[in-house]
Amino acid sequence: MTERDRSRSTGPALEKWYQFLRWLVPTVEKFPRTQKFTLGDRIQSGALDVLERLIEATYSRQATPLLAAANLGLEKLRFLFRLASDLRLLDLRRYEFAARAIDEVGRLVGGWLKVSRV
Repeated sequence: MTERDRSRSTGPALEKWYQFLRWLVPTVEKFPRTQKFTLGDRIQSGALDVLERLIEATYSRQATPLLAAANLGLEKLRFLFRLASDLRLLDLRRYEFAARAIDEVGRLVGGWLKVSRV
C-alpha cells in the first residue's frame, strides 16, 4: 500500500502525523538521559495523544471535540519543542522540521474542523 493509498483511507492529517511520529520516536531517544524521561516522555506522550484523537475523529460522527483536542495537543507540542530547542536538546534543523510538521498538521486539522462544523 502506498502512502497515497494510506492517506485516502485514514485522511491526510492522520497519515502526516503518523509519519511525523516515525521521525519523533528515534529523535527523542537521542535526548540526554536527564531529559529523555521528563521532557522527552512528555513530548512523546503528547504526540501519541494527538495520534489517538485523530484516529478517533476519523471514525467518529462527532469529530469536532476530538479535533479541537488534537489541535490543543498540537499547540502544547509547539511549546514543548520550543523548550527542547532552547535547552539545546534539538538542533536547529530538527526543531525546524518539527515546527513545520506541527504547523502542516495544524492546518490540516483546522480545515477538517471547518468541514466537520458544517
